[in-house]
Amino acid sequence: MTNNSFFDEFKETSLVKAEIVAKYFWAWAKVIIPQAKKRGKNIAYIDLFSGPGHYQDGSKSTPLLILERAIADVDMREKLITIFNDKNSDNTDSLQQAINSLPNIKMLKHKPQVLNTEIGTEVVQVFPNIPTLSFIDPWGYKGLSLQLISSAIAGWGCDCIFFFNYNRINSGLNNPRVETHINELFGIEQANLLREQILNLQPDKRESKIVQAIGDALQRVGGSYFQHFCFKKEDINRTSHYLIFVSKNNRGHSIMKDIMAKKSSILLQGVPSFQHDQKPVQLSLFDSQPINKLEDMLLDEFAGQTMTMLQVYEQHHVGKPYIERNYKDALLLLEEKGKIVVYPPGSQRQKRKGKLTFANHVKVTFPRK
Repeated sequence: MTNNSFFDEFKETSLVKAEIVAKYFWAWAKVIIPQAKKRGKNIAYIDLFSGPGHYQDGSKSTPLLILERAIADVDMREKLITIFNDKNSDNTDSLQQAINSLPNIKMLKHKPQVLNTEIGTEVVQVFPNIPTLSFIDPWGYKGLSLQLISSAIAGWGCDCIFFFNYNRINSGLNNPRVETHINELFGIEQANLLREQILNLQPDKRESKIVQAIGDALQRVGGSYFQHFCFKKEDINRTSHYLIFVSKNNRGHSIMKDIMAKKSSILLQGVPSFQHDQKPVQLSLFDSQPINKLEDMLLDEFAGQTMTMLQVYEQHHVGKPYIERNYKDALLLLEEKGKIVVYPPGSQRQKRKGKLTFANHVKVTFPRK
């Protein structure tokens, strides 16, 4: 499938992806701008595979959603630098025309830059020395490399969101014709190790190992915080691709985690799947109870410790499918069962909609084993 054919229809998966990116951009910018002001810096949004301005059905592409957000905000109008790139000149012409037609586009202090270059194996020198949110969304994986992602998150306040085409990467791992591209994405040592590890694995375990490998690779280049969101194929219950977020900042990770959680197709006991299914998913009565599993994990991992709810969340949630709300639910259940000591106790805390609250500052003492 060509890059153009991907943009022919603004499918539901593309809408979900665009909303996740646009919502995170807004949240990221509102956090970063006050700090950037103190340092006398601007901020930037870079899209290296931007596509056209509109999809065939007339829906706005991600660059237009980002620019509309910026135009609507006084600080962003002054501080935001935007760079959009696509190797297809039809896409860049379409995008430039759409940008020029945006109402009040001239209110932006920094005119959007639209580039027409191919992202090769070398890292393009487009990343400015300012806080930057980068979006890297090739249809396949050519041009996507660990070095490129490393450059995108190198500076202060820099985060990256990228498209991880699991379907094609999975099939390409043992294909000598695309060995170079796979090596550039994982790093040669990680790629070779992964090729050995996935031999004879069942599909679900193979997928888990590949996703773990890209997470390990990102950590090696400074991406301490990693969150993925899975998209399932429309016709069969198999993974098509992932949207992956990488950051050096725990706060950014928590914000993105909440955004992705809200776009999940499944919530089981309030725990998000971080997955988008285009077909309805039937849950059986025998599905696992993730909040109950979280209760057990907390009792085991924090035995004998006293800490606040926020400390529990921050020390535990990375690499796990739980959001802040899930930790409060689990701690409330443990409190009701008398398995933890809470201060202030429930009798001294507020209720909201008839339910006891569990604020971030509330202290918890876990029993010793």
